[in-house]
Amino acid sequence: MTRPPLDRHTLGRALTTLANACATDLLHRSPSQAPAQLARRIGLTGAPGAGKSTLAGLLAMHRATHLDSERRIGVLAIDPSSPRSGGAILGDRIRMDELQGSGDLYIRSIGSRSTSDGLSDNLPEMLDLMDQHGFDEVLLETVGVGQAEYAARVQVDTLVLVLLPDSGDVVQAMKAGIMEMADIFVVNKSDLSGAQRMAADIQRIAAVSRVAADRWRPPVLLASARQPDSVAALSDTIDRHQQWLVQADRHTSLLDSRSRYRLRRLIERRLSEAVNELDAQLLRAPMAQQVDAVLAAFASFQSL
Repeated sequence: MTRPPLDRHTLGRALTTLANACATDLLHRSPSQAPAQLARRIGLTGAPGAGKSTLAGLLAMHRATHLDSERRIGVLAIDPSSPRSGGAILGDRIRMDELQGSGDLYIRSIGSRSTSDGLSDNLPEMLDLMDQHGFDEVLLETVGVGQAEYAARVQVDTLVLVLLPDSGDVVQAMKAGIMEMADIFVVNKSDLSGAQRMAADIQRIAAVSRVAADRWRPPVLLASARQPDSVAALSDTIDRHQQWLVQADRHTSLLDSRSRYRLRRLIERRLSEAVNELDAQLLRAPMAQQVDAVLAAFASFQSL
């Protein structure tokens, strides 16, 4: 059965509405009918400048054109928002513009807004919307990771950590625990010197990490925008990991983790909104009085 064509205008407007929604708006959203299938989610994370946007675009194009001509693939690329103005440059969209209009390939840049975890406000709801529009896969590119940005792990099925040769990212990854989060390591821009040494360093660290016998062992790949075969190899490895997830029956635990993240973010955002709503007089009051006011605002949110 042929599915209807993607309504890009409707999807774009719906994503914008969700991106601008406050916590109260989300609480009152009517539950949508569960889609027939959930999109496979592939995340790309890594330090700024690692080439995530270029790699995400090439990977999306490869999977859209080489795997299944009717496969509907979306890319959500998150750009950092200014902490002062709230605006974002959305440079990922600029770098991926040449891919727009390629069949059922849909690309959308979104600002990180108030989040500090590498993702974006209301991202769980936006990913649900992609499911409802019949996407088979969604590639999620995060803001450049630091030492506290773990949230991408539960939002995707397969997490790809993109590193640069001789960038010192291995040490940072060890500190951040990213070595334990990633499903696939990619040393990008592998035509630069030091790529092989970087890959060997990651393999040594992974070799001494404690991994249960029934767990996936993350492979280390080399990739370059100038080497199409390296993008194809990454795509094949993603497929192998997706197959392992099915065989190992890991999807239920992932869905539970996503539900916890969604609830936690909703509570955090409403509390933040309540703090921002405090007037000047309350801000000069004792701390206990300020806390009572915030809790009262949250209690009214619960009863809405």
